[in-house]
Amino acid sequence: MGSLGVVLPTYRPRTDALVEYVHAIHDELAPDVVRVQADAASEEVLSALASFPVAVDAVPYRRGKGAAITKGFESIHTDVLAFADADGSTPASSLADVISPVASGTVDLAVGSRRHPHSTVASHQTLARRLMGDGFAWLARRLLAVPLHDYQCGAKAISAEGWATVRDHLYEPGFAWDVELVAMAGALDLAVGEVPIEWHDRPGSTVSPVGDAARLGQALLRSRHRAKRLRNDRLHTAVAARDDSTALVDRCR
Repeated sequence: MGSLGVVLPTYRPRTDALVEYVHAIHDELAPDVVRVQADAASEEVLSALASFPVAVDAVPYRRGKGAAITKGFESIHTDVLAFADADGSTPASSLADVISPVASGTVDLAVGSRRHPHSTVASHQTLARRLMGDGFAWLARRLLAVPLHDYQCGAKAISAEGWATVRDHLYEPGFAWDVELVAMAGALDLAVGEVPIEWHDRPGSTVSPVGDAARLGQALLRSRHRAKRLRNDRLHTAVAARDDSTALVDRCR
């Protein structure tokens, strides 16, 4: 396997959980780079990380998951780029499974999946979050060209070449970045694979089953539009002039 960089986006993290996960990632994966993208992290967290071989990019505000990962990916230069939610909901051993098909060259983008038939869910989300997630996955499968069981799981890996291809087409700064990444990868003919994982729900999620459901739905439609435009769909190309958004890579500089 070539060089590996891991990005951990986090918002107001718990010190013990983050430190434990950083330990596990180093022990299991031996990555060349671990980069913690810390939004609104406490001094306690930053002090605890100071003794670890990790790079920390800390800001006192909330950039959003997509913006944080994009900044992290833009800051490391390895053959494989991976990210995982910093609460450790995807164990380091399962993150290794996600990285493996990218490292071997089997796919350009590997997507960890909680809803894959062969996945193991060790602890479940609340009913409201499960229903929101199931409904979103059902809708995304019907709107996007990449059929997956799970688009929003916080564990994905991409080759450096794949990132170079897709990076200029990502706009969503928040949780919707995951599905946009998959949509753009499919539109740009990258090979996408879904990997079953072991998954543990962590209490205290910052996802709102009501407010974020509406925002995710809107972002899904935007991602579909941009994917169709990349495929030169006549209708979506005709309305492209209305989209004056700035790509995340340009906003993160």
